[in-house]
Amino acid sequence: MRKKHIISSILFFIIVLMPALAAAKIYIDITSPERRVPIAISPLAGLSGGEISSVVKDDLDATGLFVFLDEKGFTESPTQPFNRNNWLSTSVVCVLKGKVNFSPDGQLEAVASLYDVQTGGALFTKRYNAPVEMLRPLAHAIASDVYTELTGSKTSPFRSRLSFIVEHKGIKDMEIADWDGKRARPLGFKERMLMPPRWSRDGETLYYSASRGMGWKIYSISLKSMKEKLVFAKPGTGIMGDVDAAGDIVFSSSFQGSPNIYVLKPGGTLQRLTKSYGIDVSPAYSPDGRRIAYVSDREGTPQIYIMDAGGYNSARISFSGNYNTSPSWSPDGERIVFAGRYQGLNQIFTVKADGSDPMMLTSAGDNEDPCFSPDGSMIAFTSKRDGRRAVYIMRANGEGQKRITPPGVVAYGPKWH
Repeated sequence: MRKKHIISSILFFIIVLMPALAAAKIYIDITSPERRVPIAISPLAGLSGGEISSVVKDDLDATGLFVFLDEKGFTESPTQPFNRNNWLSTSVVCVLKGKVNFSPDGQLEAVASLYDVQTGGALFTKRYNAPVEMLRPLAHAIASDVYTELTGSKTSPFRSRLSFIVEHKGIKDMEIADWDGKRARPLGFKERMLMPPRWSRDGETLYYSASRGMGWKIYSISLKSMKEKLVFAKPGTGIMGDVDAAGDIVFSSSFQGSPNIYVLKPGGTLQRLTKSYGIDVSPAYSPDGRRIAYVSDREGTPQIYIMDAGGYNSARISFSGNYNTSPSWSPDGERIVFAGRYQGLNQIFTVKADGSDPMMLTSAGDNEDPCFSPDGSMIAFTSKRDGRRAVYIMRANGEGQKRITPPGVVAYGPKWH
């Protein structure tokens, strides 16, 4: 029996202690930032406070929107109350301060306040509770609140999760990690033929394809019970594509000849969406579930197409290069990210959903499997630029590319939730 791993859900109880004293305003325009905002991240007072603050700083730094005052320039200790006069001589706009305690039952109890230096008021003061082993998620929660407060964005990437495949000596497993690749947890699979998983919209289930015996089949696994279920099994290949909010599963299968796109309804109804003589694969639902991006070689080479969710009004949207694959939607449905062949290597591109405004985001190494973060500010992808496949992240404009899986580990096929 496959070893079952319990995936700990992150439980945060965030209590707003006081309303913001400063007038609500947007400090950073994330669509067209003119400059990085200078802020100070003071180590939270108390045991583990420095570690928490370090994670907060790393999170915010990854966005490219902030510049941080060196601690050598602090004139106010972590234990002192905030006083705007201590910061007016610096360039910082905001200061994050707080403290950490341990409750009698061993829980982390952190209080964090973000202050506006100009007004001297608190933009927020919040309490965060979490088990000791959830220190990093607690820090991600603080970073998320700072980010959303200063940008006006409703979400951030910091509380999200990534799934991907890890391979060792030909044996594959699925792992789930925090957005930055930390706290990676294997699910206990030991497969030789396993495709990267796809998340359900509620984040409670993973769908994937595996070859066990004869042919590729589609399975699902509940992350709560760790129980596996066979979803689709017919002769030929069944390669998982995506699942929408209603539970409709879109995938490719060759059970009626060449690979075409199908949708399987929760009640078991199977509908064929494409009927080309070429190969149609890699379907991905738009955020609203009304459109599907997919790959087809019906015109001679693999290209990106979009069709209605019912299989109608198909239109090609990729026109540069002769090999474009792996489409994935931005959360707002405005752009598609995909892998395309350029000068003999695969690179990551984005294009508007109508085929206009193509942009190449990578240039180093061989890159594939791109997907947007839930808030659209980041893109995760696979790259072989360091000699073997690893998971990388970058900002949606291609800046800040960095590996997030450990050196020497073969990892690929990231999917964000």
